[in-house]
Amino acid sequence: MSDKKTRPDTVRLQRISKAFWESAALMSAVELGVFTAIANGSDTIDAVAAAVDIEPVNAERLLTVLTAMTLLDRSGDTFRNAADVDRFLVEGRPTYAGPWMLFGKPRWDGWGHLTEHLKVREEDQRRLGMYDETFTVERAREYHEATYSIGMGAARRFHRQVDLSGRKKIMDLGGGSGCYCIVAANTYPDIRGEVLDLAPVVVVTREYVAENGVSDQVSASACDFTSDPLPTDADVAIMASNLPQYSREIIGAVVQRVYDALLPGGEFHLVGETINSERTGPLAPALWGLSEAVSHSTGLAHSDADCVGYLQAAGFQDVTVNEFIPETLTRITGFKPA
Repeated sequence: MSDKKTRPDTVRLQRISKAFWESAALMSAVELGVFTAIANGSDTIDAVAAAVDIEPVNAERLLTVLTAMTLLDRSGDTFRNAADVDRFLVEGRPTYAGPWMLFGKPRWDGWGHLTEHLKVREEDQRRLGMYDETFTVERAREYHEATYSIGMGAARRFHRQVDLSGRKKIMDLGGGSGCYCIVAANTYPDIRGEVLDLAPVVVVTREYVAENGVSDQVSASACDFTSDPLPTDADVAIMASNLPQYSREIIGAVVQRVYDALLPGGEFHLVGETINSERTGPLAPALWGLSEAVSHSTGLAHSDADCVGYLQAAGFQDVTVNEFIPETLTRITGFKPA
């Protein structure tokens, strides 16, 4: 009896090996609008099938899996969205994050060939990974259409955590759609922001800035922040959600460049997908690091200790590690002496 209790089985391994089945079910439900249909009252198998235009047997198959995944609650013949699904996956609501759920789908095939990607030699890896010469304005627009809603949520959380009262200017490294500066402009009437990103991205940044009505406070400049000169009139620097795209050497050099460019007394916030100092997890940041193999970049998962080391080596003081989004993002903050 005790032998049966302790002998390993294959259940966990089988579940992990088929995890992409769950991803496919979630993505199809988002694409079909299943959760929206249920929120709007089409809450039975036949009603969902009619609302999203699939056969009832396929609606039954999908709803059964979504229920088993706890994305839906079932009571008799009716279904109800789980709380997080109802908040984030019902179209038309301000918190809708469907595009973010589909963010990884274009890389689906790439992950299917991970073994080949892992065999790529160092000399064939790219410093900027996915941001090569093929990265166009159109690709930038598609990318940020997927990330904008989740980026605005992160920016609002940042400004709830960090008080920038009295600060004059933010430089946002790789700021994409400009969320952190947009929310700052809406929060602090006197602050200015400058988003630094690659030329194709800057075109899209300016569209989001204009859409949010803050063009008088927020600008966007074409800049490869790993090598181009940085603004020297900012007292705040933010680098968010792009940490794993770069090697340790590149991040260390970027942090030093930020320190040198910041005004005395300025603050730097590195918001990144960090693993813990023991390098045992969490899983999500570790996977972001692994994803860089698919892009053939030099990037990897950096640890909290790594990031503290980058800031301290550059000269930042009072460096702190702050939970930002549990198991996903950490904010490492340091100050340049006045």
